[in-house]
Amino acid sequence: MTGRVAASAPVAAPGLHARHRAVLPAWLSLYYAEPIELTHGEGRYVWDAEGRRYLDFFGGILTTMTAHALPEVTKAVAEQAGRILHTSTLYLDRHMVELAERVAALSGIPDARVFFTTSGTEANDAALLLATTYRRSNQILAMRNSYHGRSFSTVGITGNSAWSPTSLSPLQALYVHGAVRSQGPYAHLSDAAFTAACVRDLEDMLGQAHGTVAALIAEPVQGVGGFTAAPDGLYAAFREVLDRHGILWISDEVQTGWGRTGDHFWGWQAHAENGPPDLLTFAKGIGNGMSVGGVVARAEVMDCLEANSISTFGGSPVTMAAGLANLTYLLEHDLQGNARRVGGLLIERLRAVAAGLPVPVVREVRGRGLMIGVELTSSEAAGQALERAREEGLLIGKGGRDGTVLRIAPPLTLTVAEAEEGAAALERALRRVRQDAGTGGRS
Repeated sequence: MTGRVAASAPVAAPGLHARHRAVLPAWLSLYYAEPIELTHGEGRYVWDAEGRRYLDFFGGILTTMTAHALPEVTKAVAEQAGRILHTSTLYLDRHMVELAERVAALSGIPDARVFFTTSGTEANDAALLLATTYRRSNQILAMRNSYHGRSFSTVGITGNSAWSPTSLSPLQALYVHGAVRSQGPYAHLSDAAFTAACVRDLEDMLGQAHGTVAALIAEPVQGVGGFTAAPDGLYAAFREVLDRHGILWISDEVQTGWGRTGDHFWGWQAHAENGPPDLLTFAKGIGNGMSVGGVVARAEVMDCLEANSISTFGGSPVTMAAGLANLTYLLEHDLQGNARRVGGLLIERLRAVAAGLPVPVVREVRGRGLMIGVELTSSEAAGQALERAREEGLLIGKGGRDGTVLRIAPPLTLTVAEAEEGAAALERALRRVRQDAGTGGRS
């Protein structure tokens, strides 16, 4: 016997999905029964590791706001990376100052100050810190069906149980009606009566609160909640009540900012009758995929912190260069106007699709600009539609309180031809959903 060990058959290396499950949290969601790896993109299209091309109607959760591989942004990133990658806020940075100047001017908030973060979660977290410190209160008004991030404080004021894994929180959240127009106890009312009822609900809620309330935080259009929105002017009506009590208004513009809704540059501008918010948070689209977020606030609110603070990665030279290049491109090419024009056509096309289906599977098509929600009759139907759309070469998102809403938010450079291509793909997918539903979900 020579002592040699017989060679065993080669074992195949595990696939990327199996490796993902082996080392990453079980609660880290992946789309699709067979998750895909996206390897590159250009314009409004992306490709997976198998070489399949998709029309991207979700933009990495509304983050690739302008276009994939936009030359102006990639050039700015490459040039800055070639000079210096990182410094921190302990040193002056020209790009950070220039971007802050532009964001402050665009925000509509007088005497504004800007603090940069790395995400929308961190931006909302900073806004909550500022508001509670300024008002010396841990009580926060939030909207039902809301979502504001995944940190301990933002989860604590999220009004959507599907995204709130714990009831523990450093804050006391009081939830107000108004952000979901088509559901709830006031859905049958006219817009004016709906707004009046929600204002009465807010006043009643404040009567139940103990002591001083710090702020109301609200998304002008709820993102994770399924692209639901209050009637125009509701937050202006709320503002009258808030001002009587000295309560701050935080507008969460992480998904609605930068002209995505078409009609306005910021979502709060649909509720502008009584002036701008006291604080405004942003993220996602401004970096076009780079990690940029921030909060804008009146100077007296922003400067209320008495302890020292810095940001190690917020406002980095590379991400600020990307944000400046992206914002410049967006403004020079009037992408807000494009969102209004192309988004309006796309919404009407999708409503026609819904009306033409042989069996009604769509409950409602809603939205503004290139922020469109297609609510289906069940979460099962929405899950099937997500899968079938991918098979048709279209990437979309999913959300809503019960997971019934398809979320459509393409890059703001979307063309009319691409809008028609995406609508046709979604129509084919929805027709297949009805067939699948009739066979117990089998394709």
